[in-house]
Amino acid sequence: MPKPQNKKKSVKQQSNSATPTLTLKERLAQKRKAARTRKELTSLLIAAIFGGLFLGLILFFVGGIKAAVPGALGTIIMTFAYKYPRLALYAFIIYIPFGGTITYYIGNSPILQLAKDAFYIPALIGIWQTCRKQRLPIILPQGIKTPLFILLSFCMLTLLFVNGMEQLNPAPVELFQKAPQELPIGMGILGLKVLLGYLPLITCAYYLIRNQQDFFLLSRIQVSVIIICCALGLIQYLLLLTGICQGTRGATGDALFKATLEARCYFGGSLLYSPSQGVIRLPGTFVAPWQWAWFLISSTFFAFATGFSDPTIRWRTAGLVSLALVFINAVISGQRIALALVPTCFILLLIITGKIGDLKRFIPIGLGLALILGIAIVNYPEIAQERIDSLFGRWQASPPHEFIVQQFEDTWKEQRGFFGRGLGRATNSARSLGKTRLIETYYPKLLYEIGVLGTLGFLALVSTLTIICFKKYRTINNRNFRSYAAALWVFILFISYNTYYYPLDVDPVAAYYWFFAGVLLKLSVLDKQEKILENSQSTKNKKKK
Repeated sequence: MPKPQNKKKSVKQQSNSATPTLTLKERLAQKRKAARTRKELTSLLIAAIFGGLFLGLILFFVGGIKAAVPGALGTIIMTFAYKYPRLALYAFIIYIPFGGTITYYIGNSPILQLAKDAFYIPALIGIWQTCRKQRLPIILPQGIKTPLFILLSFCMLTLLFVNGMEQLNPAPVELFQKAPQELPIGMGILGLKVLLGYLPLITCAYYLIRNQQDFFLLSRIQVSVIIICCALGLIQYLLLLTGICQGTRGATGDALFKATLEARCYFGGSLLYSPSQGVIRLPGTFVAPWQWAWFLISSTFFAFATGFSDPTIRWRTAGLVSLALVFINAVISGQRIALALVPTCFILLLIITGKIGDLKRFIPIGLGLALILGIAIVNYPEIAQERIDSLFGRWQASPPHEFIVQQFEDTWKEQRGFFGRGLGRATNSARSLGKTRLIETYYPKLLYEIGVLGTLGFLALVSTLTIICFKKYRTINNRNFRSYAAALWVFILFISYNTYYYPLDVDPVAAYYWFFAGVLLKLSVLDKQEKILENSQSTKNKKKK
């Protein structure tokens, strides 16, 4: 009777013999292809570097080093992003949370605020060209075409008849007053870019993911980014707590209650830390504190999805750890909206995804989180009390529903015609091009800019997208895909109809909303691919038997 190890050896030999060996001609073809690829990459690198240095030299004489460095780096990045759009999209998703920190480390140039688009726009052009060659649909999902074209029509009418007329006929000024330097058309173009500029990310994400390996890679990258950002946010808080960073401690008067760039603490941008007044607003790795708050809120959905849906225990644990870090940062950041919505979204996800039965997975992490928070509350009871008082005090002083209604009423009173007051007129990033108005709720902001018809058009667009995503999610049978899709759909639903503040206008939600809608749509395709693969595998097994 042969020994078991001989049997294993024979099986291994059989499997090796079954593996097809390449002929000499095929091996030579592979070597030629690899050499050609290396040559193309080298040529591209040399061209990009010389082009970047040339442009940087020109910008140096025009705007100095602050313009030269971003210009040179941008040229190199855009060249490679166009050539390798898939890698550029991964870089785009990774860069977004760190953009604020990188911007202020390099020099706070206004150009750097658009650095993420150096990855996005060339990648979009590359994908668009590929879709045209292969005759693939560019607008995805197909069901949003009608509401999208209707919304674009209203936006173009506003750009033409409101922004355009303001450009041709500036508002009269009183005697001895200087006319304001405005560029209404520029404001309108930038306002349109802010409104719909990242919608093509749906298509980008859809074609980025080719199989389930790509999907899990993306989800794990996102969780890794959350862990790193939350760890940096925790370090930022400890630096302030121990006095290594002063924050706004030495400020006087109103400066004690305003986030400033001068108080920056290693990461991110504007910061407020006045423990004597019981106020704190941390920016984490972002430019402003409230962007950090919405990063934490959106990360709740992605961390939850990976923590309860990833097929490997290592990454499920990483997802739950990232979720715990999000909870900790929601408490220490001083952002009331994060403190209120992070636990609310977590409970909502448990109910909608049906993961209450799997809550035992979170118990070890939850106990560790409770222990950490318990120790912090015992050692710093005044901080915990301040967070609670701040949340309920703000709610009592200005309840969110009353605040939203008031913003609608104020905006409605200022309506002028059917097409609003002009694209960009309530967009913060357009303030350098003309006078803007600060409206702190999203749909009143749209009402002010593009009027009733445009606002209804945008509602039709996001409602159509939400319904399509729901239908796609309901068709998924794979357990892991279905749980992840459920979490993403809740995120899309929540952001589509959220009007408190304007997360769809700025990072990170402005990109995450459209990008992960594309991911959800592709999950239904991956589910069908897995079904076909399973059926073919079972058919092969039956034939062997």
